[in-house]
Amino acid sequence: MEMEHKKQLTKAEQQVMTALWSLPQGGANSAEIMERMPEPKPALTTLLTFLKILKEKGYVLTERVGKALRFTPAVSRDQYTRQYMAEVKNTFFGGSLTSLVSFFAKEEKLTEAEIDELVRIIKHQNN
Repeated sequence: MEMEHKKQLTKAEQQVMTALWSLPQGGANSAEIMERMPEPKPALTTLLTFLKILKEKGYVLTERVGKALRFTPAVSRDQYTRQYMAEVKNTFFGGSLTSLVSFFAKEEKLTEAEIDELVRIIKHQNN
């Protein structure tokens, strides 16, 4: 699914999506999603409001199963992460991957082992 036109998620919406992504592929009802929510858990009405907003934003699909609604992610965690990181790169680093990686390398105070692992990953991607 194309993500470029989707609106950014709020922190609370990301928590709901994280709960949804952690469930098996077939989706879940609101009670199953609530079980996966971090403490303090929202009220059920609040969770349902977030799910409605996520559906409107195109992140969640719904299906009626009996009297209940079943919610499934319309976007994978990887798709959302790619979109989010592209926005961070473009907004804060002028679209430069080198600037983004350099920032995190300095801020995170990488160990030699972490640097070696990053070099290995970069070399592997170019082969």
